[in-house]
Amino acid sequence: MNHDIPALCPRFEKAIELLSKRWAALIVYQLRLGPQRFAHIEHSLPNLSSKVLSDRLKELEQEGLIRRDVYPETPVRIEYSLTEKGQALSPLFDDIAAWASQWVELADAAE
Repeated sequence: MNHDIPALCPRFEKAIELLSKRWAALIVYQLRLGPQRFAHIEHSLPNLSSKVLSDRLKELEQEGLIRRDVYPETPVRIEYSLTEKGQALSPLFDDIAAWASQWVELADAAE
């Protein structure tokens, strides 16, 4: 039997690796709401530690998905927002949300 399964595309593999890091996709999803400060992101994702959030923000910035804007105020204000590259993930998140609504059941969901 011939199983002509195509090899994974290296770019697809890298994208899945990046977005599957713990909290990375949820951080990007949260930033779809617009520019946010570190504390706001942290409070929006209550089980996320400051250290992991800091690490993920740096990684996502290095990958070009988010932008870190520093405003020279007193005290200094830093905001994170999605770049064009990060915003391009919105349709993917919309599709995942639609799929989850149809197929994902929560253990404590009352219907």
